Amino acid sequence: MSDARPLLVFFSSERSGPARRMESLLAHVARKERERLRVMCVDVDDQPHLAVRFRVSAVPTLLLVKGKRVVERIEGRASAPKIEAMLEPHLAARAAA
Repeated sequence: MSDARPLLVFFSSERSGPARRMESLLAHVARKERERLRVMCVDVDDQPHLAVRFRVSAVPTLLLVKGKRVVERIEGRASAPKIEAMLEPHLAARAAA
């Protein structure tokens, strides 16, 4: 059975200061939304073919993939509120406690 949660792909590089500064923010988002979202980090230096495939021309870049399609994209450094605003319309509602 496949995982139906959206996938947030973080394209970064060790050489990118802005991308390195976003790493802890993405780790926080991954922990906070672990039931509703998958997060994957891609180093463009190690996997340049993925950067080409997804037309990533700047790092950091965030892509939200849902149903095998990129539905949202943020290029450049992003704040937590900007990332959350991008994600919220695409995440399943949390179950009532």
